[in-house]
Amino acid sequence: MLVVFGLLIAALALVATGCGGGDDGGAEVTALPSSSCTALEYEGEGDPDYILASDFPLQGAARTQTEQIVAAIRYELEQREWKAGDYNIAYQSCDDATAQAAKWDSGKCSQNANAYAANDAVVAVIGTFNSGCAAIEIPVLNQAPDGGIAMMSPANTYPCLTVNLPGGCEATEPDQYYPTGTRNYARVAPADDYQGAFVAEFMQKQGIESVYILNDKEAYGLGVATTTRKASESVGIEVLGFEAWDPKASSYEALMKKIQGTGAQAVFLGGLIDENGAQVIKDKVAVLGPNDGDVKLFGPDGFTLQGTIDQSGGAARGMFLSVAGVPIDSFQGVAKEFADALSSGPLGGTRVDPYAIYGGQSVQIMLDAIAASDGTRADIIAKMFETEVTDGLLGTFGFNENGDPTNASGAVVGFTMYVATDKLETEDSFSPKQETVTAAGA
Repeated sequence: MLVVFGLLIAALALVATGCGGGDDGGAEVTALPSSSCTALEYEGEGDPDYILASDFPLQGAARTQTEQIVAAIRYELEQREWKAGDYNIAYQSCDDATAQAAKWDSGKCSQNANAYAANDAVVAVIGTFNSGCAAIEIPVLNQAPDGGIAMMSPANTYPCLTVNLPGGCEATEPDQYYPTGTRNYARVAPADDYQGAFVAEFMQKQGIESVYILNDKEAYGLGVATTTRKASESVGIEVLGFEAWDPKASSYEALMKKIQGTGAQAVFLGGLIDENGAQVIKDKVAVLGPNDGDVKLFGPDGFTLQGTIDQSGGAARGMFLSVAGVPIDSFQGVAKEFADALSSGPLGGTRVDPYAIYGGQSVQIMLDAIAASDGTRADIIAKMFETEVTDGLLGTFGFNENGDPTNASGAVVGFTMYVATDKLETEDSFSPKQETVTAAGA
């Protein structure tokens, strides 16, 4: 039976081993605040030694995807009987969104990160979903006591979290995220130099010769817009404009008329559907025509949600939407077994979203790192970076010193292009050429 430690038990500071581990008399396991997180969950024998937290927006358009990632984490913990090697692992799912924003919130991300850092029992975080939230949380966890807290993201694609791309990152990135000088963050999602390259090569296959690129002013949106611009130019597609839309505007018809005057054959929206993206799509169609007409519309993974179709009132039909990973039907071997078990079990027959596989791979890596460690935060980080995955849920890969997948094959470097109808339907899937990826990040 699942044991849920509520606030009362947390207040009584349930006695268990903490970061000191085992018989060393370490800190007691105390739950993270209920204002952001579920009650402490633990189904193993004895008392928990550590807390594994996840940090995702559980409200808003991304909710259907993030809830599946959380389900994948819980499922993996159950399969391992809530253990990582000799250590007993409790879990809390934390929300970095607010009802008012209906998406990730900077204040909530900061609040969550400080709660993780202050809790001696928290040794690892799976998250975040949004790169902007990661930019807030990484430096806080980097400075947490006892060597920092390991952080593994299944979804962040903003390149500047790990590397400095000329013209695409601030001069202080990524060093500003690692004030101690030691990396504590890694991800299983390929960065947006890959996504920009994929979008550009797909546009080329569609015969598109010119594009107008927009972004939502956020770090992620500007980043993916920049890599798409560079990649497009590298494959011979002319970029006729590059600017931001104001997420607070009530209409974008004037912007679309400006784009119309350039004669662009396509529009790319670098950003999130949550940044008034539905209105941008509606006004694109109102001025430039349907998305399967003369002016095609493209969006990155920040738009690759059922919510894009629903919120736009059907205006998104014909829009091309990219996302890291291969279609769920393309997963084979252990990944298919994981997806089938997740669908028939925790998800109650619901079709598995590819991000759930990324979440499953993330938690597997983190639990293996904890199991291989000496129980300290610093050593868990070291073991995370030493990980070598062979024929895992996402293929075969390791991590470079920056925390990005390296020597990779399989879904970890694959991308899928969907087309919007009344749902997301697979249009194409492939890995972009390395020369296009290099150009996107140059």
